[in-house]
Amino acid sequence: MSQKHILLTGGSGFIGQQLVPTLLNAGHTITIFTRNPKKTSAIFQQQVATIDNLDELGEDDHFDAVINLAGQGIGDQRWTDTVKQQLRDSRLITTADLVEYLKRAKQKPEVFISGSAIGVYGLHGDEKLDEQASGDDSFSSKLCRDWEAQAAEAEALGIRCCYLRTGVVLGKNGGALSKMLPPFKMALGGPMGSGKQWMSWVHMDDLVGAILYTLETPSIQGPINGTAPNPVTNKAFSKTLGAALNRPAIIPMPEFVLKLMMGEMAEELLLSGQRVVPAKLTSSGFEFKYPHLDGALRDIIQH
Repeated sequence: MSQKHILLTGGSGFIGQQLVPTLLNAGHTITIFTRNPKKTSAIFQQQVATIDNLDELGEDDHFDAVINLAGQGIGDQRWTDTVKQQLRDSRLITTADLVEYLKRAKQKPEVFISGSAIGVYGLHGDEKLDEQASGDDSFSSKLCRDWEAQAAEAEALGIRCCYLRTGVVLGKNGGALSKMLPPFKMALGGPMGSGKQWMSWVHMDDLVGAILYTLETPSIQGPINGTAPNPVTNKAFSKTLGAALNRPAIIPMPEFVLKLMMGEMAEELLLSGQRVVPAKLTSSGFEFKYPHLDGALRDIIQH
């Protein structure tokens, strides 16, 4: 793998905290855009450079690659109008600022990997979705489409652009699993609503691996589904998680309770789901370490 100087946003987030050490171990140099340079630098033992304003980057600053993972957590709280605006701003403003830097840079990066999510597809029931599938009028679909469109302005600059559409990322110390584990460990876990909705998940190691693979594979561009090749229903996910913890997983969370607690967010993120497959990654030769859910959960829980 050729050594690169990489500009990264979202470095202190759930994915960023796993990605950065992997990039450093591979010999890459990293500059992180962060609101809190001191804290971010400490997280990575002062092994990264930091900036707190993208306007600091001038036309002579050069990076071989830019990875954009900035964005407020979409499933952290009920979607009020204020929260919806925060979700949009945290994604679109940073992405727009990055594109402005790319426009003024004399030497362009080889690749721009910008975050997105499988919410881009909207609500499709049981339909199997590859990167060619379309979206709908749901909030998460429009948000992700606008986010990708903002990043896509860099395509006109001759930069290879990739839009990483992540699913439910499973890893230690954060993400969806950290919220699920407490009730499941107490044998209080179970399916949400009908349990028939699809969950497109990915092990953190595979997502980080996919980002590195995308960095090094010039033939990959455009939308990339960052999910494992074997999505499962919510009911199957609950059963598999219970088995990994040696606990029953039979207590359902009624649909009306979720809607009462979380409103529109519950309807789109928890009760609908998408059956997404990583067609682009698998067809290009990427090999998943954890293609099946049981192996992924056991690795995370037992290590």
